[in-house]
Amino acid sequence: MPSISYYLIRMVLKVKGIKKTFSKVPLDVQRLRKEDIHQPSGKLLAGSAATTFSVQQSTVTEISPPSSATDFLLLYCPGGAYVYGPTELNWRPLARLVKNTRTRAWVVDYPKAPEANIREIATNIDAVYAEARRRYSPANIMLLGDSVGGSLVISLVQRLIKAGETPPSHLIIISPVLDASMSNPEIAEIDKVDPILSRPGVLSAKRMCAAGMDLKDPLISPLYGSFQQFPATSLFIAENDIMRPDQELAGWEMQEEDVEFTVIEGKGMPHVWPLLPVMKEAKEALNQLEEIVLKTIQSKKQKV
Repeated sequence: MPSISYYLIRMVLKVKGIKKTFSKVPLDVQRLRKEDIHQPSGKLLAGSAATTFSVQQSTVTEISPPSSATDFLLLYCPGGAYVYGPTELNWRPLARLVKNTRTRAWVVDYPKAPEANIREIATNIDAVYAEARRRYSPANIMLLGDSVGGSLVISLVQRLIKAGETPPSHLIIISPVLDASMSNPEIAEIDKVDPILSRPGVLSAKRMCAAGMDLKDPLISPLYGSFQQFPATSLFIAENDIMRPDQELAGWEMQEEDVEFTVIEGKGMPHVWPLLPVMKEAKEALNQLEEIVLKTIQSKKQKV
């Protein structure tokens, strides 16, 4: 049974009208962008240091832990339906992750739709990863993404493998969007209980980003790409998330390809629940995320 803190957050979400926003077509991009934080404050980063640099049209913020750092990198693509972000919900949990694992992170503030399309966004992600590769070996890079950020890191890995390049050591994805067409028939029933997302607004955002591309193209819908040779993957799935049916399909595909694959399930939880504030369940999920990062670092060190 969900905690009292979950119901508190659910009430806040309702008051803020998040579900209502994602129920409208076209999606109100400007309203969502009011939550954007492109340059985090020191208070938001909880003592971690931050520097920024540019790669193509993206701003990359490097967050370094207060104490000595590991030689690993967390490359993080935050979500935001391709049209907004990052927000406090991205910065604050990541700052905690950096501090507790002593691992540097790059937050990729990539160009957003409708001003940019998925081809431009993917080109930016590729360029940021290429910059990371100039500084780190693939074995010392972990990819992290939530919502459409999860889609971006999955499709990045698919492109790397197709090009014959060594993928990063670990893929951590939180509530990823796997199929931009939103055509899974199970979505309609979950939409009734999802407190955050609704199919009309999500589909509207994906069409803005696709700019005429087939919504089932793997570039924007990695469910239709290959999962062969994927690195170890940890997938956070929320029960009351309209994205769940496609996430489960992707999980089955990974298992069929013998990917080292772990599912962390949020029973009764909504989309990107590990990033939500206050909630007991979010804190527990972040603890699990930290354990994944620390175990990945430890396992790679043992192989050296």
